Order: sequence, then structure tokens, then C-alpha cells
Amino acid sequence: MKLRFYTLLLLLSFSSTSYSFCGFYVAKADAKLFNQASQVVLVRHDDRTVMTMANDFKGELTEFAVVIPVPVVLQEEQIHISDKKIIDHLDAYTAPRLVEYFDDNPCRRIMYEMADSMVLSAPMAAKESKSKKTLGVTIEAEYTIGEYDILILSAKESGGLEIWLRKNGYRVPDGASQVLGSYIKTNMRFFVAKVNLTEQSKLGFNYLRPISIAYESPKFMLPIRLGMVNADGAQELFIYALTRNGRVETTNYRTIKLPTDMNLPPYIKQEFADFYRAMFTKQVEKNNMKTVFLEYAWDMNWCDPCAADPLSIKELRELGVFWLNEPSPTKRRIWRSQSRDVFVSRLHIRYDAHHFPEDLVFQETSDRTNFQGRYVLRHPWTGDEQCSAAKEYRRNLKKRQQQEAKELAALTDWDIEDINNKIGLVDVDNSEKTWWEMLWGTN
Repeated sequence: MKLRFYTLLLLLSFSSTSYSFCGFYVAKADAKLFNQASQVVLVRHDDRTVMTMANDFKGELTEFAVVIPVPVVLQEEQIHISDKKIIDHLDAYTAPRLVEYFDDNPCRRIMYEMADSMVLSAPMAAKESKSKKTLGVTIEAEYTIGEYDILILSAKESGGLEIWLRKNGYRVPDGASQVLGSYIKTNMRFFVAKVNLTEQSKLGFNYLRPISIAYESPKFMLPIRLGMVNADGAQELFIYALTRNGRVETTNYRTIKLPTDMNLPPYIKQEFADFYRAMFTKQVEKNNMKTVFLEYAWDMNWCDPCAADPLSIKELRELGVFWLNEPSPTKRRIWRSQSRDVFVSRLHIRYDAHHFPEDLVFQETSDRTNFQGRYVLRHPWTGDEQCSAAKEYRRNLKKRQQQEAKELAALTDWDIEDINNKIGLVDVDNSEKTWWEMLWGTN
């Protein structure tokens, strides 16, 4: 059995066997569209951080073990087992989305005022005591929380830590020692968790729930280098940053916005997943896989259009938004009589060890400008009325279809002839053309 390595964590084997506009929302590009996709929620304000990690481990649970570098020794109360459904809700709320319009009959002149928006809606096998040091490794704390047995380790040097892990039944991948050593030099500790099958059976869960940790540190970062040790190709990482003031960006890598607000051919409604994967791959290649992409940035109180409702106060608290009980420093728009003083940033990264040699370092900005990955379908009017407005509409429709085809080809590198064939360009007779179009043969 081939074990997968988490995007930001080191996954170890624990046995001997081997992730404002009017329109209709119609589809979303959530994390499930990508293989080997990991999801992390970062709640951050001042020096306080709550990090929630969604496990996408596939394999025998007896083989699951994970090592996460952490800046402090965590007390039991700083560790929490969360609910994957909340992360799925956050993923849906922030996902790039496809929306559609329908052209009106050009022969009918109906004046109306558009609304502001439409909302659619067996315990760890450690022989040493906490105080006893072996191979320079100290067990600073150990807990059983939910279905996980957890150790907090410190180490003096990576070789000793690697030997300790091997002696205690963990299979450490080649190349881990150097990365472990770099964390030890910066005085990081190591959060180690494995599944306690007895506790999991008592709780009745047949999947791994997310793990949340809360700590204070001036470092606003995410360790990803351990997860690239012995990784099989590039990986996808989705980061949902919940902050109080504004958008989050990386400081040691460039953060850019994905292309958005593109008009695409309506047939993409059936091929949105393929389109989004191709478009994202094109952007990764264009930026040499050295860029962090912003897919969404919005005040949690509302959305336009909504791929899902904003998270409830209860869900936000479960993810660790600790300031919700405090007075809001500014007035926010009210959603269903509950104000959420939360700004959400969704970052998407495809990376490997060569292009992302450093851990991700973040900063919270004061920028509260709304942004979303949004792609628009405009369905043509298909009536047969022959008024002059209809003739003009058909001429303009063909030009629009050709432009949509060019836009789609540029975003994805798909063959434009194939695109045109799928569109089925509207047929415009010469009799419907203006005299100057017939004069110079303009399409």
C-alpha cells in the first residue's frame, strides 16, 4: 500500500506495512476538484492563531500518524477535534463559481430596475517518561483527545529525533532529517498524532475528524516543507484565512488574483470542472509555480452571488474565531440579525519542493476589497422573431460567441476550433448584415 503525504504535514507509517451582480449561481470549483488537496483554516488576530487541519488520509487507520511543527508546547486545552462539515461549508462559500444570465427577447422593450443582488441560495507506544530524555528527544506532553493519541516532542538534533521515531515504530521517509533539523534550529516543537482505534470505536466515527490547535506566537506561518519530503509530484493546498481586519497574503511568495469575470460559452456549464482545472494549471505554468493565488476575499456577513450561505456564528466559533464576543470596532452589514466581524481570504497553491523551498509566511492587510473567482455564462435568446432589433442582436451574438471562444482558449490553451464546434456559432445571412459589412466582407 502506498501512503500519501499531507501537503503541510509529515505523514508517517506506524506499522510494518507500507487532498455584486444579478445572476444565477450554477456551479462551484471546490477543493474536491483536485487530487492530493489539503485544506487548512487559519484564524488569526494579533499574535493568536487557531489552525485547523482537515485530514485526507486514505489507507488503514493503523498506519496513520502525523507530525506537525508547532512554535510552542501545547496544553491539552489548546487542542480540539473539529467537524469536517464546517470546513466543507467554508470551502463551498469561498469557492470560485459559475453564474449565468439569459438574454431577453430583443423585440420586447421591457424596462426594469435590477435588484442589488440575488442570493441563491491502543495509546502511543512511548517507553520514555515525560521527564526522561533519550537521543535528545523529550516528550513534553501526551494526551488522548477524541480519537487521537497525541505527543508534543522537543529535540536537540534531527538525527536523534529520526532514530527516536524509528525506534517507536514510525517509518520516516528519506530526506526528512534535514527538514526536521531546520525546525529544531528555530526551537520548534513537534505535534505527533496517531489514531486511537479503541477511542474511535467508542465515538462511532468511521473517518478522521479535523484537528485544531490554538497558540500564541508572533509567527504567522504555515509549515509545508515536511509534507514535501518524498511527496509524489506537485500538491494542492487550500488555505482559508479568517481575520478581523482584512485580506491575508504571503510575504515570501507573490500573491496574485486569479483571472475573473470572464464571459465563457454556455456549454462550459457541463464542463466547469475541466475548465477550472485547465485554467488554474495554465496560471500555475504562466507563473512558474512560484505564486500563491487569491480565489476569494470577502466580508463574511454577505456574498454576491452566494455559492453557500455565510458561516453561522456557531460555526465560526467552532473554527476558533475567538473575538466574536468582543465589541466590533467598526459597523458591519447585518446578515440575518447576526454580525460577523470576520474577513475571509481563500488562497490556492500548487507546489513542490523545488518551487516552494520555504514555509509560507503570511501577513494580514487592511485591504477589505471584495474579490471572487467568477465566470459568467450568457445564454443566447433563441426566438424566431424578425424585428430589426432581432437582426442586430444576431449579428452581435456571433461576435460575442467568437469573443467568448477566444477568451476560453486563452485561459485554458484548448483548441479554438473545438471550442467553436461546441458553441455552434449562430448563422448570420448576408441579408442581415449592414451595407458596410457586406462591402468589406466583415464577419
